[in-house]
Amino acid sequence: MEQKRIAVITGATSGIGKATAQRFVEAGIQVIGNGRNAEKLQALEKELGKNFCGVAGDASDESTVDRLFETAVERFGREPDIVVANAGRGLGGAVRTADLSQLEEMLNINVAGVLYLTQKAAQRMIKTQETAFPENAADIVIIGSVAGRHVTAFSAVYSATKFAVHALAEGLRRDVGPKGVRVSLIQPGIIISGFQKGANYSDELVESFHKNFGPLPTCDDIADTIRHVVSLPPHVNISDIVVRATRQDYP
Repeated sequence: MEQKRIAVITGATSGIGKATAQRFVEAGIQVIGNGRNAEKLQALEKELGKNFCGVAGDASDESTVDRLFETAVERFGREPDIVVANAGRGLGGAVRTADLSQLEEMLNINVAGVLYLTQKAAQRMIKTQETAFPENAADIVIIGSVAGRHVTAFSAVYSATKFAVHALAEGLRRDVGPKGVRVSLIQPGIIISGFQKGANYSDELVESFHKNFGPLPTCDDIADTIRHVVSLPPHVNISDIVVRATRQDYP
């Protein structure tokens, strides 16, 4: 029988991360979800039931990342075979105008946190895939952005972090793919969530997204994409995927 899959998701209390946790549990996947807000995680545990376990903490803290893997083994009995590096934040403003007092926090969560998580996932998954591949899949899914492909003046500093993440994803894929571990970079276009508020985007800018590009994809649409990527046969890897609104011409 096919073994039940176990997933770790960072940034699981809102947006794409929460939607992905919901989709995974609906599909019978057991989920360790991370977020900073313990109360939101507790609410998700009640909503999603026994197949969801919350671990509160900062996803850019290496000790928090260690606890995610430890909790997966303690709660569900073995190492996770899906890791979704979703936690992140934005920062509005051009190079000339961005609030650089927020730079360190953004670099920590967008780059260092992704690196901690994916490095530890890769080290563990390589060991399990020595005997599990090609019967069973192992997936590292990294949430990038179209901002990591095309620089816009109003979010240039944020774009720099996503270019870094894209480089890490491709380097990781070339390293662990031959060892039976899939790496998938999901690059959403404009998705309205708590991201815009955290990035200090103006109401006028957000309204222009709806006016110029709408209807916009939802967090559920991205979660469906992630679910599809990890459900493919173990020998098939979608390494890069961009999800835009049909009317979004740029970026």
